[in-house]
Amino acid sequence: MPTHQTRPLALALFVVCSSLLAIGLYLQHVKGIEPCPMCIMQRYALLACGLIGLGAGLHNPGTKGRYVWSALLAVAAIAGAGVAARQSWIQWYPPAVSECGPGLEYMLESFPLSSSLPMIFRGAGDCSVVDWTFLGLSIANWSFLAFATILAGLAVHLLRHRKSA
Repeated sequence: MPTHQTRPLALALFVVCSSLLAIGLYLQHVKGIEPCPMCIMQRYALLACGLIGLGAGLHNPGTKGRYVWSALLAVAAIAGAGVAARQSWIQWYPPAVSECGPGLEYMLESFPLSSSLPMIFRGAGDCSVVDWTFLGLSIANWSFLAFATILAGLAVHLLRHRKSA
């Protein structure tokens, strides 16, 4: 695949990741669904994928650079998919005791604000609870599909580039 086709794909990745992050923030701040620590980790991985897409799109790498950006993207997407898969598993087979930590209300009541802020940033919800679904899939399930799609798209892009080289 010619180098000039990498730029629009990378920038499209940035737009898609930004849109998914915006949906997560909408669900949190408008719908009141508190993210759990695993959700926050998935957000970081999605942010990393988006920023890698932006970087690759602005840089418009050559052959060697494309492999560097691709490796970075693969690491971020695999990490996000791993966390999303684990959270999906926890949702399907919830543990007897929550593995994710205390709720937001408990933290604010039990700790001073200076201690609560870092905990809030890490997330406060229970990772095993399914607060929202779309087409029968939870946020963690959709997150896994997003990361899997990123990885599949990356593989197709690299295979097409390899054949044209």
